[in-house]
Amino acid sequence: MKTQGAIIRQVPGRYETAELELDEAGPGELTVKMVASGLCHTDDHVATGDMEYGIYPVCGGHEGAGVVVQVGEAVRGWSEGDHVVFSFLPACGKCRWCARGMQNLCDRGAGLMNGSRLDDPTSFRMRLDGQPVGQMFGISTFSQYTTVDVDNAVKVPVDAPLESLCLLGCGVGTGWGSAVNLADIYPGDTVIVMGVGGIGINAVQGAVHSGAGQVIAVDPVAFKREKAMEFGATHVVENIEEGAELARTFTNGQGADATIVTVGVTTPEHVSQAFSSIRKAGTVVVTGVGDITRTDLSLSIGELTVFQKRLQGSLFGASNPTADIPWLVDLYTRGQLKLDELITHRYTLDQVAQGYEDMHAGKNIRGIVVYDA
Repeated sequence: MKTQGAIIRQVPGRYETAELELDEAGPGELTVKMVASGLCHTDDHVATGDMEYGIYPVCGGHEGAGVVVQVGEAVRGWSEGDHVVFSFLPACGKCRWCARGMQNLCDRGAGLMNGSRLDDPTSFRMRLDGQPVGQMFGISTFSQYTTVDVDNAVKVPVDAPLESLCLLGCGVGTGWGSAVNLADIYPGDTVIVMGVGGIGINAVQGAVHSGAGQVIAVDPVAFKREKAMEFGATHVVENIEEGAELARTFTNGQGADATIVTVGVTTPEHVSQAFSSIRKAGTVVVTGVGDITRTDLSLSIGELTVFQKRLQGSLFGASNPTADIPWLVDLYTRGQLKLDELITHRYTLDQVAQGYEDMHAGKNIRGIVVYDA
């Protein structure tokens, strides 16, 4: 079948729309008509080259929701017309990690950067002029239609708005989980969130949900600081030095109980600053992505050992998508999770590049691509 998709031809590159050939659903697959897709910073990392993909061209998008139009052979529990939110990480439910409740580390995720089918690195679902096109994390939500592995799909209620639910496939779960699952927050704690864009704003929500007494949002952009207050931040500052000093006033000079790093382009310097901002036995959660080849992280070994500080990585906020996405839908429908308010601008498919320009200009908490009904 034919579909319009937003692709990157080379790195560095700019998203452009092209007509692609798309495989129909095969064994273990679903074909989905997209309703909405979030403009996550990770797709921009692929465009800039901060995150090198396995094949170009690549069709972007890894945060989306839509309606199933075709169910492949041997797929149980799915029907045409079902509503789906994609998890950018597959969950097989059978490997060691899934069995231990760590679906974000599922073994099937090992080939996500190939752009191919998960079980065959030579097999691609998309083509341009007969040549393979990679699917961003195997799902490519910047496309009118996409065909995906059923392990990337989570069924959601048909009466919930997919435009808002599309954000659950990455940004919300990543930020929320960084606070709720990984930051070890206790009621009354002091938490710093570094960077309050599409990920950090949800770390703010997660810290509030966990009972933090003080949530200090750090961002140089005034618009984002204002939004952070709407999502529950108790204090906002422009830089981490101010944030760390403020945290010490609440903790008898000790520092924050947890600092969550959600800067759009995270550097080793950001991590070092966060590490200096926490108390004894405090936690730094590193969620943001930057140049993944950098290895020059500078930390005090003495602080790490003697102060028993903890440095914690975060992939999808340690989410278990088959459980956590329905849970977050339920919180949203009960008014305990803000999704609608995250959406600052809506774009058409041919405006993806403009959406990322707006993101860099600090105009978006989360932009989304909305497809024709």
